[in-house]
Amino acid sequence: MSEATQITRRARSNLAFALRVLPRDRRDDAVVFYAFCRTLDDLADEPGIPADERRGKLEAWKYGLERGFSSPDSLQREVLALRERRRIPTELLSAIVDGCLMDLEPRRFPTWADLDGYIWKVACAVGLVSIRIFGCKDPASETYAIALGRALQLTNILRDVGEDFANGGRIYLPLEELSRFGCDAAMPGHNQAFLALMNHLADRADACFREAAGVLPAADRRALAPARIMAEIYQTLLATMRRDGFRVFEKRYRVPRPRKLWILAKHLIAG
Repeated sequence: MSEATQITRRARSNLAFALRVLPRDRRDDAVVFYAFCRTLDDLADEPGIPADERRGKLEAWKYGLERGFSSPDSLQREVLALRERRRIPTELLSAIVDGCLMDLEPRRFPTWADLDGYIWKVACAVGLVSIRIFGCKDPASETYAIALGRALQLTNILRDVGEDFANGGRIYLPLEELSRFGCDAAMPGHNQAFLALMNHLADRADACFREAAGVLPAADRRALAPARIMAEIYQTLLATMRRDGFRVFEKRYRVPRPRKLWILAKHLIAG
């Protein structure tokens, strides 16, 4: 079993779940890419490793991708081979590393535009790599990937507000909008102002989901099956949080496995 496969199996993420619908060769490549993203994300968030050491490892990844690894490990060799096989632009992989570097220390985003710049690196660039692995041909798939990346990442941010704040006071909600809704930027709490803000940002995520659905190219519909599965899982997650009043400081929201299996089966049947 390759290192990438082991990393992906341990993660049990929604994305790893959705990759099951891909043909074997593309699924294997998607597993390598997922392991790359998971490894970088863990380096950004691992509290047991000093920040300087984590920064050094992330920068080593970026240097190796752009200029070559002096002695690549097994995952790095797999990523380099994937890049060549699927003709993945190095700048997209580097952007993902840059996004993880931004996560090394608690960061505040003054405006939505500032947050959107971060989202582009950690989610939209991921989508642009993924469509190359999936085998998409229509240029409209890039527009789809960017819109869906925004929707998925914003949903993640809303789900993880409590966990992020507990992890060193991280707040990924735009400060401008915290202020607009009368929320305490230093220590947001679950009150009516917070609920109004969360619903406002959920509206933005819903708009991104609709934008993605509106530009989904018919020619790449089958190739984009994993992305469509992810979209439905995350829309279900977002709707669940809304109905429950965004109690993100009390619980971590998840889509139950039976529901995810139903979504998977539906897309397998519909194609």
